[in-house]
This record gives sequence, structure tokens and C-alpha cells, in this order.
Amino acid sequence: MELTPATPVTVDDVRLRRLLGAPGLGWLVDRARRRLERGQPLTGPVSLSAPTADQRDASERLLGRAPGGGRSLSVRLDVVDDLLRRSGISPAGLAAAVIALTGPVTLLGQARAEEQRAWATAYGPADALADEIPALRGWTERLRNDGLVRRLTGTPTAAADLLGRTATVIRALPVEPPASLPAFSSRLLGSAHALDDGTPLCTLALSGVRALTGVPDAGGAQGRREAWASVGLLRDELSSTVLALNLRGTPALDWMADAGEPAVLTLRQLTRCPPRSAPPTVRVCENPAVLAAAADAYGTQGAPLICLQGQPSAAALVLLRHLHTHGSSFRYHGDFDWGGLRIAAALLRRVPWTPWRYTAADYRAAVHALPAGPPLTGVRAEAPWDPGLPDALETAGVRVEEEAVLNDLLADLG
Repeated sequence: MELTPATPVTVDDVRLRRLLGAPGLGWLVDRARRRLERGQPLTGPVSLSAPTADQRDASERLLGRAPGGGRSLSVRLDVVDDLLRRSGISPAGLAAAVIALTGPVTLLGQARAEEQRAWATAYGPADALADEIPALRGWTERLRNDGLVRRLTGTPTAAADLLGRTATVIRALPVEPPASLPAFSSRLLGSAHALDDGTPLCTLALSGVRALTGVPDAGGAQGRREAWASVGLLRDELSSTVLALNLRGTPALDWMADAGEPAVLTLRQLTRCPPRSAPPTVRVCENPAVLAAAADAYGTQGAPLICLQGQPSAAALVLLRHLHTHGSSFRYHGDFDWGGLRIAAALLRRVPWTPWRYTAADYRAAVHALPAGPPLTGVRAEAPWDPGLPDALETAGVRVEEEAVLNDLLADLG
């Protein structure tokens, strides 16, 4: 609700500006307006601490008397209201005069209520999406509470538009077969750059993708690439790779397996020409040194082996999921340190595997058999496949990298 003058002729504008429009009385008009916005009556005194000489002079001209010589300046609003009515400058009083000088006044309580209603309506597209996909209910509730949407948009109108476009993206996922992210964006949103890094839509859509798939926020360009890849959208088909040894099912893989050499598979290859066959069991390691040693030791006779090269890339996840869908089971080994446990846990959230010499008992045996290793450092991580493994690491306080147990791993691959 806005407070406005009753008619255009209720105020003598020229005389009013001469009386109340002086710069020295700006504070008085501002205090009166704030009271109107709060729905408070224009009665009683308003005070100004440390007034200037100009402000004192303006008050004296308004009231027809000296305002006093104290450290503050005080003017009664009901006195000003009476003056405006009796003089005919503003027969409706001070409220009409303030509105004439400063414009219509919106009651703050009502304005806040209207804004809250507008924001509640703005989240409608997210609520509708959660009704369709109940797994996203927690995500939509977080959007309401964490302030992300407000920071990205600033207004309910912009928020409703952003959430509507985000819902459009999420409803179109996953994409099968995998497609280029720019092509998907162009087809669905009318612009190949609508989901570019740094845009509000990219930020919100990636948040929804992670809620939909459970892929953690690994941070950086690689983390964003993996999140998009988890729903079949490829940002970069060539830079994401995975290493494989003695894996077959495509002409290129067959050629490399016949030579007993490691193959470097790109995300582009795996999405366009995935392996046509899947071994019953595939070993998976963290470090390229294991795969290189297996190629040197066994050549064409080694067991199928895949190397993550650290954190599981989009290419690695696409390959492992494809093999799992077609019947492969996985045995995983990684470094015995906190980083290694985090990598293994991240993979387990996305692809099922069982330990390959990667339990608390295996760690204790390795520590016992090896000379003093490097100290364990960093922040503790959990091991869902063997809850006792983190305690074993903390007790021994030693890192055991894959290279340190290479002979044991090679014995399993021959």
C-alpha cells in the first residue's frame, strides 16, 4: 500500500519548498518520511545530534524562534504539522507535505510481506521439479535456505527465470547417448554458451546435477567436467583419459592388447566406440607405475587392468560403468594414505568394487614387511569398504604407496 496525497491541489508546492525544501531541513523531512514508512504517527519530537549552523538557522526560520543552543537540535512534528495546516501550505498536514516533497510512501511492513510472497512464488519451478523427482527435495530446500539463488539473481523475477531454466536442464538429464554440452545447451536453451562456466545457470544446474547423481563437488574444471559427464554431457572429449592394459572390444583396444601395450583411451573414444566385450573381472589401480610394470612383466599374458591416474576422471567413470553394465566386476587397489582412501571412496560411490589387497589386514602386512616408510600426513578419511582401515593407518602412522607393494600386485596379475 502506498500513501499518496488526496488531490493534486492539497499542497502549495512553491511555498512548501520554500518552507521545508531547504537543505538544512532535509534531516527533518527524512525523519518524518521514515515514520510514515513504519506506519507511525507524525507527533512528538525528532532530534538531530551535532547539528550544523545551517541546520540550526533553517529550524529557526521554520519555527519562528531559536531552537536552543544545546548539542542536539529537537523539533516537534506536531508543531510543524499545525504550522502547515494553519498557513494553508498543506491543509492536509505534514504527511501530505512529505509525500509532495519526496514521492509516494510505501509502508515497510507491507512491502516486506509482498517481497516475501514474491520470493516464495519464485521458487515454484524448483518445487515443481522436486515433486517430479523426489530425490531432489533436499536440494530444493537447501536452495531456499542457503541464499545461493538470491546471491545469483537479486530479485524474485530474475530468480523465477533462473530456476525455471535450471528445471528445464535437469528434466532433460541424463543424456543418452552422451552429447556435447554446448550442443545440448544450444538445442535446449537456444544458446551454446548458456551453460558456460561462471554463468548463474551453470552454477545452479551443476548444483542440481550433483544432487541428482551424488557426484561430489571436487572443485575446479576437472570437477565440473566430471559432474557434467555423470549425466552424459561432455565438455571436453579429448583431455579426459584413462589407461587400460589387455582390455579388448574395439579395433584399437584389440591391437594394443595383441601388442601387450597400455592403451590411452579418451572420453571421445569411449562414448563413441565403447568396448563390445567385458571381462568377468577387471583389476583397477590408482597409479600408472603399476600398469607399466604389469605390461613389462607379462605383456599379452597379463590380466585386464585399468588405471585411474589419481582421481577417477570422466573417461574412467564412463569406461567402468560401461563394463559394469555388461557384467564386469572390479577389484580395486590404491595408495594406503588419506588421499588414496578418498580416491577409493569417491570411486565406490559411483561404481561398485571389492578390495584388491586393500584392507586393514593388507596394510598391516605391508607395514610389517617393509622398511620404515614415509610418515602419514593430512586429514583422516574413511574407508566404507573396510571401516577398520583408517584406524590401522592412524595406529601405524606410515604411508604405503602402490609402488611399495608392486611385487604383490604383480603376482595377482600374472
